[in-house]
Amino acid sequence: MTRSLAARIAGPVSVPCLLLGLVFFAASLTPSLIPRGPEMQGILGGLVTALGYLTGVIAGLVWRAADLPRLPAGAARAVTWIAAVGVVALFLWVLGSSLTWQNDLRAKMGMPPADALRLARILAIASVTCALAFLLGRAVASLFRLVRAWFYRVMPPRRANVLGFVTVVIVLFVVSRDGLFDRVVTALDESYEAAQALFDRAPPRPEDPRRTGSAASLIDWDAIGEPGRDFITSGPDAAAIAAFTGRPALDPIRVYVGRANAGTPRERAELALAELIRLGAFEREVLIVASPTGTGWMDPGAADPVEYMHSGDIATVAAQYSYLQSPLALILETDAGLEQATALQEVVQGYWKTLPPDARPRLYVHGLSLGAWSSMHATNLFRLLDDPIDGAFWAGPPFPSAFWNYVQNQRNPGSPWVLPTIGDGSLVRYASHVTDGSDGADWGAMRIVFLQYSSDPVVFYDPYSLWRAPPWMRDAPAADMSGHFAFMPIVTQFQLALDMALSFGSPPGHGHAYYARDYIGPWVQVTAPKDWTEEDTARLIAHCDLGFQLGCRNVP
Repeated sequence: MTRSLAARIAGPVSVPCLLLGLVFFAASLTPSLIPRGPEMQGILGGLVTALGYLTGVIAGLVWRAADLPRLPAGAARAVTWIAAVGVVALFLWVLGSSLTWQNDLRAKMGMPPADALRLARILAIASVTCALAFLLGRAVASLFRLVRAWFYRVMPPRRANVLGFVTVVIVLFVVSRDGLFDRVVTALDESYEAAQALFDRAPPRPEDPRRTGSAASLIDWDAIGEPGRDFITSGPDAAAIAAFTGRPALDPIRVYVGRANAGTPRERAELALAELIRLGAFEREVLIVASPTGTGWMDPGAADPVEYMHSGDIATVAAQYSYLQSPLALILETDAGLEQATALQEVVQGYWKTLPPDARPRLYVHGLSLGAWSSMHATNLFRLLDDPIDGAFWAGPPFPSAFWNYVQNQRNPGSPWVLPTIGDGSLVRYASHVTDGSDGADWGAMRIVFLQYSSDPVVFYDPYSLWRAPPWMRDAPAADMSGHFAFMPIVTQFQLALDMALSFGSPPGHGHAYYARDYIGPWVQVTAPKDWTEEDTARLIAHCDLGFQLGCRNVP
């Protein structure tokens, strides 16, 4: 009786499809860009096993629909047994080797080795995940049969089959993308804003009138939000900079407009410009228009070093556009960051262009991760033709970035995809954890540097890896890549997607964990600080490492 009930719930199981699922599972055990713990590997393995099974089911349906020849029953059983022996042998070999592969990758990133018990946890978690995915698939199939049965009452079977399939696809799409999920995301974004208004934990506003958010400021301190307040109140002051450089220094200017400070991107940009003018930012040597990440966070590892380089004679401005984490905003392809970055650059650069060229700061744009994407989008080439900015520094540019993709595809033949060379290097250069972007011909009038780690899946995820190997897999593995990463359709796509989720917790210098020491060299290349030497770069790296790993602070 129990077996009958279980059979009715699970339905028939295809052995060939299950074997294909095990092949997918074995492929998922190969390393990718980011080391995976047993929990994540188990979930990944369970999902791709279910997808492998589904792929086999679909292939069988197409085969039968096309009325292609089939093996006799006896021959089919023999082939299935032979395939089963081969697949099980492959599965056990890969399972045993996976620990070695993962530990090899972990060693390259300076992580401790994993223990052998992870294999049992992987199998247990994968079994549960696969079972749940299998039951979900059965539920979708039942929905299709229900809808098809309703259509049978009013139309011929063939038409009912097609319309039933289309209806189920539309229902699933609406529920998962444009229906419930979209509403939850929107509500979540609004809930962050409401939380900031309801739970006001803002520290006292700055007393110095030369600070954004002070009583003299045009920007309301309470509405700036925590990421902006942290940015404004942190970073090196004139005393700390002078102690490091041995030269007189200024207090750097930091302007930040929170999402709640104004209703539209244009209004926030104009408010930022007014505050820049109030603080005398256009009288400084350097002005940086920066785009924050999805939550509004500004990486101290990027902001602090460049202020030391220019003895504090620098101003940085940013505007918040969302409260969501960058990965979620990236997946949803929100336009909020693009609109805000465009408005801020247009307003600030528009005013900057009205000033005499010999009496205005050098102007640069910058962004990390989603901030790099929005900053690149905002850097309108037509706006640069008559009066170009001085340069750009973009770190961890996400894979959908149109400008980054265009530049990548202009790489010189033979240069690696993860660290290409573009022309003679006089306009665009690349940096990573192994190079600072100093190689190339003499810089031209404008300087552009991309900082990207070779193990960063936010940069090197490839949507087309569903059916083809990404371009970087055709090159020799980089220093922090595994030599055992093998392409397999569908599986590689899910490996890279999981890598994106895990990349933010990678050791500094790998994945999507960018940190101060790797920003310093590119900032030197882009902004060309006066009288700066290689010894100064080495001292600043040591200084930032002493402060703390992800940024520079007021270290004696």
